[in-house]
Amino acid sequence: MTDTAVTEPTPDQAALIARVRRMMLIAGLTSALAVAVVLIAIGYRLYRSEGSPVSVSDVTAALPKGARIVATGVAGERLVLTLDIGGATEIRTFDAKTLKPAGRLSFVNEP
Repeated sequence: MTDTAVTEPTPDQAALIARVRRMMLIAGLTSALAVAVVLIAIGYRLYRSEGSPVSVSDVTAALPKGARIVATGVAGERLVLTLDIGGATEIRTFDAKTLKPAGRLSFVNEP
């Protein structure tokens, strides 16, 4: 086989090679920045998401016979119902996302 001799590039060729290297460096840094931005956006979405949404279709809460809803409200992550049950007041709380009962507070009159 024959070996070809590598000659030194001319000044014009050296300037062209330097220019191509500079453009490749700019393109590489731009691509790396774009990939980093996409990964950061995906990480942010995963970190800030509160899990998958809970699907609640129909929920029926049974109240005692003769009970009447006096007031409703929302407190943080809770749904609050104030009930009048035969003259006694009761507060029931439910989880706002799942609508499962979270607590019950009864008030009665002293004799």
